[in-house]
Amino acid sequence: MIDMSLRELQKLMAETYLERDLKRGAEKTLLWMMSEAGEVADAFLKKDFEQLKNEASDLLAWLLSFCNVVGIDLESAFITKYGDGCPQCKKKSCVCEFR
Repeated sequence: MIDMSLRELQKLMAETYLERDLKRGAEKTLLWMMSEAGEVADAFLKKDFEQLKNEASDLLAWLLSFCNVVGIDLESAFITKYGDGCPQCKKKSCVCEFR
């Protein structure tokens, strides 16, 4: 099994798809990502775990591609926002009121 960081996964997506993603543009890449989110929801509602795993992987791939197109280092952005725990209560085990 390959062990890769989020940054390495994003780099892999750039190496594989960045040229095509840039030609498609941010708006269409975002729409494809949102389409994949719908496919995740569909697989979940159908209780198809195998399909859910595939669609969740596709959703992550499209999110990474979108971040590449718009210039976001997702690992850095995630760590900045969530690296110390919950952004609201600042706890590793969130104590915010459940929403």
